[in-house]
Amino acid sequence: MLAGLASANSPAAQEVMNQPVHTMEGWSWADCGSPTDVIQLKSISLSPDPPKPGQDLTVTVVGTAQQRVEDGAYANVVVKLGLIRLLTKTFDVCDEARNANATIQCPIEQGDYTVVETVALPKEIPQAKFTVNVNGYTVDDDDMLCLNLNVDFMKKFPRFGW
Repeated sequence: MLAGLASANSPAAQEVMNQPVHTMEGWSWADCGSPTDVIQLKSISLSPDPPKPGQDLTVTVVGTAQQRVEDGAYANVVVKLGLIRLLTKTFDVCDEARNANATIQCPIEQGDYTVVETVALPKEIPQAKFTVNVNGYTVDDDDMLCLNLNVDFMKKFPRFGW
């Protein structure tokens, strides 16, 4: 553990620690990757914002592929409710893109991209705060991206100025 703290003083670790957290109403995201990651995230937007259970959610991601992404790239995804791990799953990024008929398909060439996908959110999503961590890797196990999401499905009550 001390070695990990000591390495936090490295320039790459400082760069990751200095990444801004992008906060919107009901959710936020942070790029937890490094400048050498294959995918550099520029922005993520949601519609509706904030997301609502039982409605379609359109996600727009803008980013740059700093090098070609080949078939076999994968992502480890962990979804938590507080400290409780609800889901831990490894996804083949290219298979998921093919199955979803995504606007971007593998191989992904170097360049700037805007990806727009719509998913149906189940109405049974509990009123809770979720965290999602995504760590992506190339087919050669090089770091591809790191993303932390926080989504708050708690009901908001109106505030009165009394």
